[in-house]
Amino acid sequence: MSRGSSSHLGAKISSTQEETIAAISTPIGVSGIGIVRISGSLAERIARSLFKPKSEPFDFTSHHFHYGEIVDPQKGHPVDQVLLVLMKAPKTYTREDILEIHCHGGYFVLEKVLELVLREGARIAYPGEFTKRAFLNGRIDLTQAEAVIDLINAKTIVSLEIANQQLKGFFFEELKSLKEGLLKSLALIEAHIDFPEEEIEPISLEGMKHSFKRMTQQLDGWIASYEEGRVFREGVSCAIVGKTNVGKSSLLNVLLREERAIVTPVPGTTRDVIEEVLNIKGIPMRLIDTAGLRKTTNSIEQEGVKRAKERLAGSDIILLMVDASRPLDNEDLEIFGEVKEKKMVVVMNKRDLPSKISPERPSLPRRRSVRG
Repeated sequence: MSRGSSSHLGAKISSTQEETIAAISTPIGVSGIGIVRISGSLAERIARSLFKPKSEPFDFTSHHFHYGEIVDPQKGHPVDQVLLVLMKAPKTYTREDILEIHCHGGYFVLEKVLELVLREGARIAYPGEFTKRAFLNGRIDLTQAEAVIDLINAKTIVSLEIANQQLKGFFFEELKSLKEGLLKSLALIEAHIDFPEEEIEPISLEGMKHSFKRMTQQLDGWIASYEEGRVFREGVSCAIVGKTNVGKSSLLNVLLREERAIVTPVPGTTRDVIEEVLNIKGIPMRLIDTAGLRKTTNSIEQEGVKRAKERLAGSDIILLMVDASRPLDNEDLEIFGEVKEKKMVVVMNKRDLPSKISPERPSLPRRRSVRG
């Protein structure tokens, strides 16, 4: 990137940061409370323009809740009774002035309050922009910024604990210590090269080798732990596949201990992909119930089979279900061909009926089998 383009980018970022941003910070739906959050230099002006306190005389005290109404300044009509808190910089999440309007949690109410805020000069925040501003303003480092989304998406207590550790800056401190060690060694080496005749602390080659080895091992450990961290953060995707009417949806319901998927004797009942999360010893297991894999002329079922194959390709583990009461047929063998390169558990269903197949059959891949 040229110096001119770099300068232009810096000016653009600075201009964007000067804008006041706003967004609904709670999930859209019906609830007791919904929050509209504003960050930027216009926060206090917006508060004074829209908020009518219930008690007089009144002035804003930073980091204190105030009870009153949000009023449309053009029409003079009250929109909602709210709790409002103005937090003055720099003691805020973004290190900018932040205004939070705690409304009743109806969709229309929140949209109307946000509309008034935007009319007063704010703009809609981009996804993740509050956290981006916290990072750009030095409130948090990049590892902590990444930990925020992990904390929001945490599905088990273990993934929650990992995200909280990263949010506290533990990983950043380890990175900082490693960087300082490398810079110290580099400075010592460069000093000996540039000033060989000066009285400089002699370099211990063995000590430096030991230090570099230790740092390399630490880096290798972080790299090796990536996959484990991904599992706790994103979970393990597990697709349940097999022919139509083999019992895939029934297995999903049993594992979840609820009637999540529709189960009928009619082949092809499951047309779309159903996904739910199961907590297994702190690890999120994303169970995916798929449409039965078979050739069909039904356009809706064809789309279901297509989606099933797409999810199958991206899954970490396959639960392959077969009907043990019937001999394996060409459809079974075609499905085996689809999943043979995957980590797989074969689930033999309908074992209450006379069994027509067994895991020892040559046509069945040598995988772990589970009796269902």
